[in-house]
Amino acid sequence: MNIGDELRSVVRGAVLAAGDDGFEQARRPWNLAVEQPVRAVVEAADADDVAALVRHARLAGLTVTTQPNGHGASGDVDDVILLRTGRLDDLVIRPQERRARAGAGVSWGRVQQAASPHALTGLAGSSPVVSVTGYTLGGGLSWFSRKHGFAASSVRAFSVVDADGARAWVDADSDPDLFWALRGGGGDFAIVTAVEFDLHPAPALYGGRMLWPGDKARDVLAAYREITADAPEELTAWYDLLRFPGAPPMVAVDVTFLGSQGDAERLLRPLDKIDGGLSDSRAMMAVADLPAITAEPTDPGAGRSRAELLTGLGPEVADVLLERPIDPLLSVQLRHLGGALGRPSDTAAGHLAEPYALYLFGLSPTPEAGAAVTERQRELSTSLLAHTSGRKPYTFLGQGERAASAFTGATLARLRDLKHARDPHGVFRSNFPVLA
Repeated sequence: MNIGDELRSVVRGAVLAAGDDGFEQARRPWNLAVEQPVRAVVEAADADDVAALVRHARLAGLTVTTQPNGHGASGDVDDVILLRTGRLDDLVIRPQERRARAGAGVSWGRVQQAASPHALTGLAGSSPVVSVTGYTLGGGLSWFSRKHGFAASSVRAFSVVDADGARAWVDADSDPDLFWALRGGGGDFAIVTAVEFDLHPAPALYGGRMLWPGDKARDVLAAYREITADAPEELTAWYDLLRFPGAPPMVAVDVTFLGSQGDAERLLRPLDKIDGGLSDSRAMMAVADLPAITAEPTDPGAGRSRAELLTGLGPEVADVLLERPIDPLLSVQLRHLGGALGRPSDTAAGHLAEPYALYLFGLSPTPEAGAAVTERQRELSTSLLAHTSGRKPYTFLGQGERAASAFTGATLARLRDLKHARDPHGVFRSNFPVLA
């Protein structure tokens, strides 16, 4: 019996193995530049299907990696079973309790659409198509994390399947160690089939993008540095050097503010003093409209990313970022951190002492283009070495990087001990395994 027939005898959901029609498409991650040499793809019908697959995998000596839609894929999936959880798509919003429960296949766009009419928000990022579960297992860096911390900090419970194939409800009381690990430690310890989390008040939200020609980049960065030096936690601002294909260099500042337009405009006044703007979309907005700020692609594509955590944003950092065009990168982005992200946390995600994150992204439609992007990322990171901490947020890890880069030594040791205790046979493999 081949692997496809073997798995079809176990689960009710769809199974595709090498040679089956549709297998090549099914195994692809969101980032098409990442290869996934898996043995088979299983699309679970429900949580019981997940449990059945895990029980079989343990007995058969197989390894399972879980991807609702393939965001964050690393390619470290040689010979494993790829589990898709997109059909676990139940979503319940309880506005009176300010709480939501989302199945493993639910995207942040759906949550925000459902929460917005109640003047509530989840701790979503910039993309509406990223799954709540995968994002949260990696910590989850949100527009509103300066106010409320990592998305993982707002989790109240997980519905999981453990390495024995047993279903369980995990919260701070029922299993404090696993609850801690799943909040930012990745998917190495159990398969999450649903997550319950707090929603936060958003009675007034202001946001949008200001855009200038690239020759204003230094002026915009100076204003950005001034604004973020003492910004309240309700304000989040991202600075972005942009080079879209076929377009001249540009510079943008993307903002959200949990408050009134008048207060936001006062805080952002240094940016208004910069002339020559190309566009300005800032306005009061609904939580459901957050994705419009950055307008990220909602279809898969090929790209390469790299992130660093900056210890400051002084003149030397500015000189490195602005000394020459960012080509062949598409984006060089600074995200202001601080606020709640810098405070102690009882999650595996921990806290970020660094005030800024740097995110470098480029398109890689061909191997040659990908190599050029990677080299430019390396150049920038090397030039900034004296101004980076060496740590990276787990949620920003890129292909070829390791989980060890995301955690303190004590956190990594605790995660590894838990992995040995809860999954001694290696049934689960996350995108970035803690034992690698």
